[in-house]
Amino acid sequence: MGELRKPFLLLALLAVALVVGVELGSSLLTGGGDAGGSLRASAQDLGVDVGEVGRVDEPSGRGTGYLALIDVVALWTTGLFCLSLVVPDRVQGRVQGVATLIFSIVLILVSLLMLVLAFVELSIMVSLFLAAPFGTLAYLALWGFFPVGEASLLLGLVLLLKLVWVVLLLLAQPRFLQNKGLVLLALTTLVCTVLLEFLHNLVPVVVVSILDDVGALVFAVVAIVWGLVLLIGSIPAIVKAVRVTAALPTR
Repeated sequence: MGELRKPFLLLALLAVALVVGVELGSSLLTGGGDAGGSLRASAQDLGVDVGEVGRVDEPSGRGTGYLALIDVVALWTTGLFCLSLVVPDRVQGRVQGVATLIFSIVLILVSLLMLVLAFVELSIMVSLFLAAPFGTLAYLALWGFFPVGEASLLLGLVLLLKLVWVVLLLLAQPRFLQNKGLVLLALTTLVCTVLLEFLHNLVPVVVVSILDDVGALVFAVVAIVWGLVLLIGSIPAIVKAVRVTAALPTR
């Protein structure tokens, strides 16, 4: 790959680590606002008097958090590049395959679990929303007033950090463009981020939570696919490391 510009590569690692951190903390950064007034207004539109209601919190959503399932792959890949700066190639070659195998298995299992959770929640959402009027009111109380503005700001920050990550990688080593897997990973995470923003603005606010969950399902599936890619890709590295170890002279 040629000589790496170490400062840019380390900054790229920091940028993608911030991306994952922001996504994992999205549930704390969005939602939680009072939607009681909106619930009472919607109930009146349905011809139902709910009287005085307590605090109804806006949901934080799953979509942004599920993006971390994909971006942790970017963090892992960038971390391996950085590892090559301090670990000899001989040692890294033996460890990288096994470590990537373990990481990919964990990623697949976690993504499968989160896929099931998102699917169950989506099923409940749709069932309640269609069960007017009281099922719809229950849906509105739990998921009906998604904080689109807050989520948009957060996704904008995430997208900016991802673009910074890409630029820093290219500044560290322009030949990264020849790495098809890395380019495809970068395109995947950028497209998924834009897709979630598009879904949030596609429909009225009362049903945004449903599309947000659809986005979460898509991201979990994409993460499983990338986990399988990493798993398959780790096998040749493991085989090569075993052959090299077997060829070493014994004392």
